[in-house]
Amino acid sequence: MFLAIDKHKKEKIALMDDHKNRVTYQDICVFCNVYGKTIKRRSLLFLLCRNTAGAVLNYLACLENDIVPLLLNASIDEELLEELCQKYDPEYLCMPTDATDMCKALTGDGKVVLEEYGYRVIWMDTDACPMHDKLALLMSTSGSTGSSKLVRYSKENLEVNAGNVAKVFGWTESEKPVCDLPMNYTMGLNVINSHLVVGATVVLTDYNLMSPDYWNVVKQEQCTNFTGVPFSYSILTKLRVDRMELPYLKTLAEGGGSLSENEFKMWAEYASRNGKRFFATFGTTETSARMAYLPPDLAVHKTGSIGIAIPQGEMFLLDEDGKEIREAQAQGELGYRGPNVTLGYAVCREDFKLGDVFGGEYHTGDIARRDQDGCYYIVGRKSRFIKLLGMRISLDECERLIRDKLQVENICMGKDEKMVIYITLAHRCDEVSDFISKKLKLYRSVFEVRYIREIPRSESGKILYQQLEI
Repeated sequence: MFLAIDKHKKEKIALMDDHKNRVTYQDICVFCNVYGKTIKRRSLLFLLCRNTAGAVLNYLACLENDIVPLLLNASIDEELLEELCQKYDPEYLCMPTDATDMCKALTGDGKVVLEEYGYRVIWMDTDACPMHDKLALLMSTSGSTGSSKLVRYSKENLEVNAGNVAKVFGWTESEKPVCDLPMNYTMGLNVINSHLVVGATVVLTDYNLMSPDYWNVVKQEQCTNFTGVPFSYSILTKLRVDRMELPYLKTLAEGGGSLSENEFKMWAEYASRNGKRFFATFGTTETSARMAYLPPDLAVHKTGSIGIAIPQGEMFLLDEDGKEIREAQAQGELGYRGPNVTLGYAVCREDFKLGDVFGGEYHTGDIARRDQDGCYYIVGRKSRFIKLLGMRISLDECERLIRDKLQVENICMGKDEKMVIYITLAHRCDEVSDFISKKLKLYRSVFEVRYIREIPRSESGKILYQQLEI
């Protein structure tokens, strides 16, 4: 059975959520059995996700019964959802029962074929969708905007990655992770998969990190580990979580982007002082979430590193001609090989018939450096470079410099001959302009610092550059 669900203790709680749902591993097996008798195999299903037991159950039942779900946020814009439905024409829509009114225009007279755990499955009476035998799951390349460019997963991608990540972290059935990252976000889904594969109890919550209810859940359920993106850790820092009494919380994991140098050090040292573990990880949707991790015993000494490849994986660097760089210490585009590399992309329904396009190898588009110990550091994006007065400048590196040296939240954007820097502190515009011009040894006139009230971010905390003007 998918993720060896049927091999775990039947009476053990597998999923719990804010709605008082308590689902055992036996309950999952029963639900999957009913699902398989109700929903057509090899059909396309849109699953509108919340961090609830119902959403996870529908996902698991799809994977177990060879039904292919596209995971989307339940709060997706209606127009975006309509565009996706028109483009891919799903045979089923699966959504929270309280969201069906919003989608009446889409479902029309669609027939409700299943309703359990706060979720409703509606048959759309559309034509069957031809698919490759290996296709098991679809995820958007931009979960927050519902991008119509999708990543195609095989069941092996998901299961192998879940097992290897569980091995890296040393997860056992005694773990109790708090999962607040959206399950339609690749790392949120990996947190769920990598714990279910070992028979642990996943604590799902839609509460915001800033909410007292969130921390009541963590304390009452005695959660053992937390996974967050950089934005999550910024909130933890502001809340002074390092001063909370959280004896059961033994592991802190981070991914989805780079922490500032100060925050990385702070949380690594906090974990070291308090008998906890701090894991920095790195991955992409195209590699089924995690592909690299920094062993916690190195966290204090290798600030900012994403570490080494997970088991069965290999990381490497490419030069500007796409050739692999063999030198021990080097810098180039980060590449990865492993069984968790997904099948490829889909931009139309016809693409569902494609097989393994990536062939087990993915070039990330990230620029990384490798140190003398074989640990990797992300230093920027291939596409995030501009030329100022003939000099090649990394926008990501500029963001890091301003953030680390001035402690100013910022976004650096630009085109050749001009850089625009957005900051959230209006009174420090001149200071930022002076600093970056001196640091890069370029005229102030090529920099424009603008005040912005808030940095636009996706649901997973990533900066939405496309919402800002240059």
